[in-house]
Amino acid sequence: MEWMDRSTCNFAAIGCITSELDKAGFVRLDPTAEWKLEEGGKYYMVKNDSAVFAVVPGSAPVSEAGFRIISSHSDSPGFKIKPNAEIYGEGGVVSLNVEKYGGGILYTWFDRPLSISGRVMTAGEDPLHPVTHIIDLKRAVCTIPHLAIHFNREVNEGNKLSVQKDMKPVMGYFSEERIAEFKKHGGVVKTLVAEELGIAPEDIIDYELCLYPLQKAVLTGVNEEYIQSGRLDDLSMAYASLEALLSASDKEERPASTMVMAVFDNEETGSGTKQGAASAVFRDFLERITLLKDSSKEGFYRAVASSFMISADDAHAWHPNYNEKFDPTNHPVIGGGPAVKINANCKYMTDADGAAVFRALCSKAGVKCQYFVNHSDVAGGSTLGNILTSQLDLRGVDMGCPIWAMHSACETAGVEDHLATVRVFEEFWS
Repeated sequence: MEWMDRSTCNFAAIGCITSELDKAGFVRLDPTAEWKLEEGGKYYMVKNDSAVFAVVPGSAPVSEAGFRIISSHSDSPGFKIKPNAEIYGEGGVVSLNVEKYGGGILYTWFDRPLSISGRVMTAGEDPLHPVTHIIDLKRAVCTIPHLAIHFNREVNEGNKLSVQKDMKPVMGYFSEERIAEFKKHGGVVKTLVAEELGIAPEDIIDYELCLYPLQKAVLTGVNEEYIQSGRLDDLSMAYASLEALLSASDKEERPASTMVMAVFDNEETGSGTKQGAASAVFRDFLERITLLKDSSKEGFYRAVASSFMISADDAHAWHPNYNEKFDPTNHPVIGGGPAVKINANCKYMTDADGAAVFRALCSKAGVKCQYFVNHSDVAGGSTLGNILTSQLDLRGVDMGCPIWAMHSACETAGVEDHLATVRVFEEFWS
């Protein structure tokens, strides 16, 4: 929960993960430098500040024992702040021009205290190498106010929303003199961010900033059996893999297979970026690791052929108010354990082989296992597994913890499901 509170955007999440890897003795690899792997070492590489790939070489040659991979993603649906974002209105009110990122449930963002986090770029030694600053304001600086029911009596009967019109956050109201000062220095956003960083607004070349709800993760339910937080999809799976990796890598005796944790970015928008699962970044990473441990190109193909991947992305939990939306015999419940995700039209990578492996891991770890299959009249989404298999010839399974309100500003998961998933991941890496 503390990790979730720190991970207010994809950049912050990767920063949180890498700080834990650093504390655990992992060495950061620079993709532009020559790599050297020491016996007994453990390593990670960051891509574009928003994806991370960690590796713990196994006791056997990777060409023989292959990789055991757990993949997840760092991004979540929300709102990104556009350049030149300020909209100046009546009475000195300043709103923000934002763009929807991913497929979020828009109305869950109304009337919440919102803050801003992301990354800011300032000048470096030359134009091709700007300096990155990860930032989190950590205080409520705006809100998206809903229209009162008195102006829309049918609001509870269906309310179609426009991102451009209805979802503009309000930052406050200011005097004419203050607004003139903001405009002189590039706007309210740049001024706020510059103050936080201790620089001049004019020093900011560009930014990638998003909104996030200020509410912290909480335990709820009579027995505190639920976790409620923003961004559970998919940071809960990223952190389950991190917990398992830290535990597995700390053991004196390493397994034969090489352990790999992959946290990609931009899954919510199709993974088609240089830090996404549809790019060559992960294949290149695995190939470089293999070539350092096995000098032949053939060794990489043998390693992949011997590998297995768990694609970890949260699943939809059965909802007591909407029983008709779920498959009658394959609907996971919160508290029932992690769920294998299956789709006849190959939206997931799961097949009988992959499902059998995961169920056997659950059994060995003493963990309950469920299935998620869509209602036959409802189209489902896809995730990392089948995207990665377009890059790598991998065996694997798609799975995830069942959660409520996926893509809401605040989602709900089960405490026991998270702990069970960590145990299965530890078993996978044992």
